[in-house]
Amino acid sequence: MEAIRPSSDLRNHYSEISKQCREEKSPVIITVNGRGDTAVLGLQDYYQMKSELELLRTLAEAEEDVRAGRIAPMQDTFDDIRKSLMEREANAL
Repeated sequence: MEAIRPSSDLRNHYSEISKQCREEKSPVIITVNGRGDTAVLGLQDYYQMKSELELLRTLAEAEEDVRAGRIAPMQDTFDDIRKSLMEREANAL
């Protein structure tokens, strides 16, 4: 569960907020004038969230490709990747 704290706590109690984010693995909502303004979360949680969002975007694109009929047999895809890698290798020499 996320904690809600005023912006003055961010200035005056940063290390406490940072520790809370890391140890409890939950965000802290910072308020300004009683209204939510910013979310603070631990760096590992941020990277995890970023990775999960990228995966969800990729899956959404893949689902759209299937709906639009942009599909090919898996072997053709692997053959195309292999060909591309071999061309890159040949160009690098």
